Amino acid sequence: MSEARTARTARTAQSPATRRQVLARSGASVAAIAFAGSLSELFAGTAAAQSLGKKGYGPLVPDPAGLLDLPAGFRYKVLSREGDPLRSGEGKVPSNHDGMTALEGRHGQVHLVRNHENRVTAKIAVPTVEGLTYDPMGKGGCTALTLDHRGNVLSERVAIAGTAVNCAGGHTPWGTWLTCEETEDKAGTNGYTKDHGFIFEVDPADPHRSGAVPLTAMGRFQHEAIAIDPKRGVVYETEDAFQKPFGLFYRFLPKKPEGGLGSLRAGGTLQAMRVPGVPDLSVVQETGATFDGIEWVDVPDPLAAQTPVRLQDFGPKGITHAQKLEGCYWGGSSVYFVSSFAHSAEGSAADHFGQIWRYDPNRRRLTLVIVFGPSTDVQLPGEEPDNICLAPSGGLMVCEDGEGAQHVFGVTRRGDVYAMARGRQNIGTAQEPAWGEFAGVTFSPDGDTMYVNCYTPGTTFAVTGPWQR
Repeated sequence: MSEARTARTARTAQSPATRRQVLARSGASVAAIAFAGSLSELFAGTAAAQSLGKKGYGPLVPDPAGLLDLPAGFRYKVLSREGDPLRSGEGKVPSNHDGMTALEGRHGQVHLVRNHENRVTAKIAVPTVEGLTYDPMGKGGCTALTLDHRGNVLSERVAIAGTAVNCAGGHTPWGTWLTCEETEDKAGTNGYTKDHGFIFEVDPADPHRSGAVPLTAMGRFQHEAIAIDPKRGVVYETEDAFQKPFGLFYRFLPKKPEGGLGSLRAGGTLQAMRVPGVPDLSVVQETGATFDGIEWVDVPDPLAAQTPVRLQDFGPKGITHAQKLEGCYWGGSSVYFVSSFAHSAEGSAADHFGQIWRYDPNRRRLTLVIVFGPSTDVQLPGEEPDNICLAPSGGLMVCEDGEGAQHVFGVTRRGDVYAMARGRQNIGTAQEPAWGEFAGVTFSPDGDTMYVNCYTPGTTFAVTGPWQR
């Protein structure tokens, strides 16, 4: 155990046994109270509030096909694989499946819109399509699948092309997807003909309605994910900055908060979160820690014409940074966001293996609701949380992005962790095994199906089973 890890354990009065064990044994009651309190509010008035989901669904059963291990009673279907022909005839299914959402369609249909985190080195680019291409030199974008009421794929096509490093994003209350570029490359860099680092709106039912228009007022930085307050129309944004200076947590106040397709093009005000007295969120490591009086500071130059946003001058009080801000989700009356990890060796003020934060705009209150444990056992779930979503089991589903075997794992309303899925696709060698990370976990509108991507080799799964058990 390193000195930094020893210090962290002492500060939080915790002694986690494995790298992927979520709540510390000695501090479990404190953490569970903080987490359960948040989740009670999170699921109030939803179908998930009536679910059990006390201890998960049992041990994972090895998959004879070598793709996806699930608990007994669950089964999966492969909806789409990298390199297969797109049903639209536009080309091949692109590489690097990442963030995703499931939106309700007509007659029981479901629209899946899926990001492709393609850099210029990507194996299979998103095919360029007239009217849907932002920069013909960009290899990223989104594809959209339409499923019938039985879960069969009816169509698969390009939804936006010519973007770059489309990592995560988030759905809107009006039924579209906001896809986020996790890059700050400008025109002339890596062969690009336009600036990148924007958010784009995608209508999976009819992509040509949304086109390929950057939402410039929402900022140009290394975007990860978004979540929208459905009452106020405020858009929260995370910045996945791996190297120091680390990213910020933002909110966008739209000029047209009533929403609707294209409403975000009208502009608005981009602000960054300041936690008074806390320049780096990594130093907070006790679950339940709460900060009131959260401040929001206008971003001086959202387009980052000369200086990246996180390096801009936010005044004498500075601004609050955090390493690897990733997943973002709205639930109840709060927004939840993830810091995937923090490494002091890379410039963070402290070390951790994952945090989930909750911001309550009504109280202007920020709370650390869960902390993930240290790295000692690569076979169990729990390191480096990434994409998150609400689960019909009454908790959260979290995609991990760490070393060793990769999992989708659930966190119950009591704060217990359980493995929901384990990837079996070895992308390494016998001597140095490696597994593709999970991304884009989301549920069908009726809660009966979990959709999730394996990043590489790009695979989209539909998982069904006794979710209400």
